[in-house]
Amino acid sequence: MNRVRKQIGCSDWIQNRISTGEITVAVLDTGIGGHPDFEDRVVGFADFVNGRTGSYDDSGHGTHVAGCIGGCGRASHGLYKGIAPACRLCVGKVLDYNGEGSLESMYRGLLWVLQNRTRYRIRVLNISVGIGQDGLRESMEELIALLDAVWEQGIVVVCAAGNNGPGEGTISPLGSSPRVITVGCHEGGYFGARQDLCENYSGRGSRRMLYRKPDVVAPGTDVVSCSIKCRKGNRGEYRDAYTAKSGTSMATPIVSGAAALYLQKNPYASPEQVKRKMIYSARDMGDSWNKQGWGMINVEKMCGSC
Repeated sequence: MNRVRKQIGCSDWIQNRISTGEITVAVLDTGIGGHPDFEDRVVGFADFVNGRTGSYDDSGHGTHVAGCIGGCGRASHGLYKGIAPACRLCVGKVLDYNGEGSLESMYRGLLWVLQNRTRYRIRVLNISVGIGQDGLRESMEELIALLDAVWEQGIVVVCAAGNNGPGEGTISPLGSSPRVITVGCHEGGYFGARQDLCENYSGRGSRRMLYRKPDVVAPGTDVVSCSIKCRKGNRGEYRDAYTAKSGTSMATPIVSGAAALYLQKNPYASPEQVKRKMIYSARDMGDSWNKQGWGMINVEKMCGSC
């Protein structure tokens, strides 16, 4: 995350000036594990897979995603802190230990977010879940309609473009709505000509679409964030506190964190205003629109003057 923050212009100065705990980001994923970087900021948890009550993560994916959004970097002395390190987190487990889930569990998770938006002060929803095109069309349409309803209630919805690229029209259906912010991967040349970059399999938009998808891109290759294997050593130091993961699942929470950071300074901004500010401040990477959308998010331009 240290490298990622530099790539998107998210300086310590901006974070320290803006970060507050007044904004809650909801995360629908595999859950969240205990980690010192979350402190006491996990304000809500619900399990739509196994029905358990206490928060947990049997995969590690959701914990990593949550760390990208709002980890404070305590176990790394700030090195691997997330984009909005003071935000609160509200987590719904909709995926199992293999990272697999159903349309039903996602639907129930979205309803839960809607029902608890006021209680937990939810302003951003992160969905680092790429659903394929083979789901039931009617059920998928209902799910997308519910995503739009979440947006209409004042919650910025951020969805992964999915990892089924680079073919045209490979955006995950959840990211197909013109309202949600759909996030693809782009490394901005950081890794040179390396072939296994997330941007090479990030979901692409279609020329038939009337609007750009993805909306923006963010780094998604070898992103270092919180690990469920974190433990304390004999001398009080933290071990195995972080791990590297790749995919649009990692790029998405970076954008969610940026949205939370902006809302911490502009709490009355609507989702439309957040999205407009984000895309108009994005950095053009010189790639095709169906790969990069409006470009790489730029937190310095997005939040530096707010």
